[in-house]
Amino acid sequence: MGAVLKDRVGLVTGAGSGIGQMTALSFAKEGARVAVADIDADAGQETVRQIEAQGGQAICIPCDVSKADDVDAMLNETVAAFGQLDCAFNNAGISHGKAKMHDLQESDWDRVLSINLKGVWLCMKYELRQMVSQGRGAIVNAASINGLGGWLDLSAYVASKHGVIGLTRNAALEYAQTGIRVNAVCPGPILTPLSHYQGSDPAVIKKMYPMPMGRRGTMQEVADAVVWLCSEKSSYITGHPLALDGGFMAQ
Repeated sequence: MGAVLKDRVGLVTGAGSGIGQMTALSFAKEGARVAVADIDADAGQETVRQIEAQGGQAICIPCDVSKADDVDAMLNETVAAFGQLDCAFNNAGISHGKAKMHDLQESDWDRVLSINLKGVWLCMKYELRQMVSQGRGAIVNAASINGLGGWLDLSAYVASKHGVIGLTRNAALEYAQTGIRVNAVCPGPILTPLSHYQGSDPAVIKKMYPMPMGRRGTMQEVADAVVWLCSEKSSYITGHPLALDGGFMAQ
């Protein structure tokens, strides 16, 4: 079987680490040329280095997804370098410290919504502009199981991820007849560098995350799902929030 993204151009935001980095590497392994976007230019350059080390082609674009000028420039640089944009994973996002809603700081609310929700909207706005001109494209947005249900003391994050799913569905409907598909991935507890502080004691993990499959997911499993949603293997799927949660939301 050939590479499913051969001759495609992919864009990944928040690609300097974690799930974004793994997805950028997976895009390249599947034949895509990759625009690696991250607010941390050094981290983005490291992802480019890893892609090039495996024989792929990539560029690094520093970008704050909450700023329209940055996002516009990101798309312009991608097209200037590679001539097109076939698939995008809008992954950049943040969370906030746990707080009851009445204790949540307005500054935390504004920061989380600005990056997680406004940032996804801005990315889609400029990605869609390019994809409409091409008559094709696939976009995947990073939501969460927290976009499918609530989670104690994370009201801004939960609101932002519900909003991402709403934007995803609306964009899918608006562009369904243009050759563009828009979907979202909704990871549950995933083993990432940021999750390592929680430890690896199976008893602790089971208590924190009562997962039917008995484990947390891997970054590669999320990346594989994003690649699939960006490929022709999922050509009849649009507007779908795909839960990657080991059965968590089925409980």
